[in-house]
Amino acid sequence: MIEALLRDEGAVAVSDLEERLQVSAMTIRRDLDRLVRQGIAMRTHGGAIMAQRASEENSFARRLDEHADAKRAVAAAAAAMVSPGDTIFVDSSTSSFYLVLELAAREIAVTLVTNSLAVAVELDRAGGATDLVLIGGMTRWLTRSFVGPDAVKATASHFCDLAFLSAKGITPDGFLTDPDALEAEVKRTMVERSRSAILLADAAKLRSFGTSVICPIASVSTVIVADAAADALAAMPLGDARVTHVASGGAR
Repeated sequence: MIEALLRDEGAVAVSDLEERLQVSAMTIRRDLDRLVRQGIAMRTHGGAIMAQRASEENSFARRLDEHADAKRAVAAAAAAMVSPGDTIFVDSSTSSFYLVLELAAREIAVTLVTNSLAVAVELDRAGGATDLVLIGGMTRWLTRSFVGPDAVKATASHFCDLAFLSAKGITPDGFLTDPDALEAEVKRTMVERSRSAILLADAAKLRSFGTSVICPIASVSTVIVADAAADALAAMPLGDARVTHVASGGAR
């Protein structure tokens, strides 16, 4: 019965289950622990949520810790490309989030246009001289971002000096990809509405890719990639895109 409620409602509270099922809190907690062991639920303070939902809600935080040193190295190189007074697009990727942290630490005053809720919250916490334009739309909790037709329309109404974006991966024939079509559309519009687009990547991006195409790699002006072999992108149709290699321990 608890499993059925979890599937219907997404979350349950011990106190509510006591009342609804007329059993003790100890029994409820024991049953929740069993559902956790089966991979169905994840415990929260006072209850539990569906494991799938928990995975989604923790996704941004989990990805933030993946390849963190590489992302910091890429962010440092990307921040060096930004001048005070620039207007920049920043997508909802964790790589771009590290860039925002770097810009805030360097106190570089920019106008930042983003669809990332996480970036907006971080800038509110950090304060500073950054002017924020938050692109609205349909909330996608998995990436803590805004997507959909309204987000694309709002993105297209701006034109920026630089666009910073990342991707799930790059296909062998040189296409940037994302797992979500709506997310890909916002990223694509950022590339189209900027003077120069910069791809933030690490070596892992060369080993996987999503199902939705963002744009050809030749559409960006610079690729900043961490911990990849010097010739890792040599076979791709880069066009005029310049590749900058960095290492987790510093530039190389």
